[in-house]
This record gives sequence, C-alpha cells and structure tokens, in this order.
Amino acid sequence: MTTPILPGATLGILGGGQLGRMTAMAARALGYHIHCLDPDPSCAARFVVDRCLTASFEDDFAAADLARHCAVVTLEIEKVSQASLAAAGRYAPVRPSARALAVVQDRGAQRAWLAAQGAPQGPWRLVTDPDGSLAAVEALGGACFFKACTGGYDGRSQAEVTEASEAREAFRALGGGPCVVEARLAIAAELSVLVARTPSGAVTVYPPAKNHHQDRVLTWSVLPGPLEPAVAREAEALGLRLAEALGVEGLLVLELFLTQGGALFVNELAPRPHNTFHATEVACLTSQFEQCVRAVCDLPLGSVEVVRPAAIYNLFGDLWLRGDAPAFDRALALPGVRVHLYGKRHARPGRKMGHLSATGPSPEEALARVRHARTLLGA
Repeated sequence: MTTPILPGATLGILGGGQLGRMTAMAARALGYHIHCLDPDPSCAARFVVDRCLTASFEDDFAAADLARHCAVVTLEIEKVSQASLAAAGRYAPVRPSARALAVVQDRGAQRAWLAAQGAPQGPWRLVTDPDGSLAAVEALGGACFFKACTGGYDGRSQAEVTEASEAREAFRALGGGPCVVEARLAIAAELSVLVARTPSGAVTVYPPAKNHHQDRVLTWSVLPGPLEPAVAREAEALGLRLAEALGVEGLLVLELFLTQGGALFVNELAPRPHNTFHATEVACLTSQFEQCVRAVCDLPLGSVEVVRPAAIYNLFGDLWLRGDAPAFDRALALPGVRVHLYGKRHARPGRKMGHLSATGPSPEEALARVRHARTLLGA
C-alpha cells in the first residue's frame, strides 16, 4: 500500500529540458516544490524550479543529492544511467523505475521485450557487426532503417538504406555499435497513445494522437487523431496492456505505425511526457504534465476527456536564425492559437524552441488552424 505524496512536498526531476520545465510548471500549480538535475547550466527548467543541480546524468553522487531532498523522483529523458537511478532510489522512490528504464534505454532490449509480450512489430534484426548488418538488410528486403541501440532520439543515431550494398557503411556511420535494423513499412498513418499509471495500480489512457514527422522529427500532432474507432480502441488497449506489463509508475507513450494494410505496429516506447501529447494542455481536462505529477505522486488520476480538439506544430531554432524575430503577433491574431516557448537561450538549426497550439471544432479544423499559424511566422 503506497501513501500519496501530497502538495507541499518536493518533486525531483532528472532532466531540465522543455518536458521537465512543463512538468515543473504543472507541479507548481498543484503546490509542489521542484528540484531538477541537468547537465546544461542554462536548461529550460532552471528558472521555474526551486533548485537546479548542474551535473551529468551519469553522476550518481549528484542524483543521490537530488533525491535526498525529494519525496519522489521522476524523469523527462531516458538518458539517465542505471547507476544514477539506483543512487537516487536509495533516498526516494524513482518513478518510473530503473527496471522499466532498462527496457526502454536499449532499442535491442526494447524490441526483445516487445516480442516477449506478443506486441505487434514490423520485421527487425539486432546486428553487432558489419557482416551481420548486410545479412539483416538482405533478409529484410533491402529498404531498411538502422537505429543505434543507445543514445538516439528525434531521428538522431539513425540511418536509412535502400539496398543491401549500403548496409556496412550505415552500420559504421552509427559508430559500429549494436544496432536494430528495421524493415521499411508501407505506412498509412503515425499515431501515439499515452497511458498514465499510479503505484497503486490506477490507470487511464488518452485518446490516440495522429502525428506527422519530417526527417524523423515530429512536425505536427492532432488530438484526438482522426482515426477509425476500431484503430483507436486497438491502440488504447495495447497501451494499457504494455503499461501494465512494464509496471510503469508515471506515463508511458507508445509510438505506433498504422500500415496501409490496416495493421498496427509498435515503433517505440517512451516512459515520460511526450511531444505528441503537448496538445493535452489545451484539449483535455488534464494535461499530460499534470497527469504525470498525479501519477508519480500516487494521487487520483485526472480526467482524460477531450473538451475541444487541438493540434500543435513544433517550432525549431531555424526560425530564430534568419535575423528577424518570428512574427508571433500574426499567429496570435488567429482565434484559438497559442504560443508556447521553452525558455531556451540559444537557437540552433533543428533545436526545438517551442510550439504553436490551436483548438477548433474538429481535429481537422484545429490542424488547419495551427498550420496556417505556422505559415504566418515566415519561412
């Protein structure tokens, strides 16, 4: 029997990026104090938390120092070492657990775990050497994606090949370490589903979001996704089943592919708040960030009802590098449009600096509105 961690307590977050920042803001609204740890001394969460430790995610001493002052510790990024998670766990419960993180941190381990659960996946192979990479691509039909087992996100540490002759070079380009090779699928739609689960076992699931990626990085997302009801039910059921099997305490997001043949496949798991559910801040009675706080503190979970459809569009550093400030006043002139900036000091090409959100009477109209708002910001 767990005891709820009530408002007034201190919540620790491993990671101070935009997800940590938005989680901290939701926790503050509930009355919690917030400590975080991040390697970047100017991380996005620094100015919305009570205490920010500047340290590596592999610094187990710093992780223990964070947890020593907190009633519970959660995370906004998977790149936290097992040693740091164990060190934090000696002073406060870490949610999600180190065991759940171990499954997710390594793509090979994640694929094997999904297979053991009977979760639907596209064809894949684990490779550890150049010759193995060639054999994998030949077995999978030529057109494949290489993904390093560790260290990659937002399309990083990935490579695409169209024929077997490119396999060895793709393997070497990713550093020569273990990789998962995945067959290219005929994809009709990309979607995601978010499950929240408490230590007491209460669980809830948000309606699936429909997403669009460019160069393997999310461009826009709409909630609820305009999907066939049977597809949405299947995605939700799969999310609930895998969250229970993994024993997640907090959030679990499944990124999914819907193939042109109508099959639903798991792409990957994320045990934290997720870019594809930022729209919950304006669409739902309970945002994903408040839900994360409720879940890890073992509070009653909030309603996942969609009050009004919403969509988001990511804003990258390129917008700030052309000389003029983005024309946010033009975007904000549109009804239902909001600007969400992450407080990052330095813009770089491809770096997520914020997002636009828009609501509408239907998912399609919300998406059209946010896409129009993005065009008003310029190229």
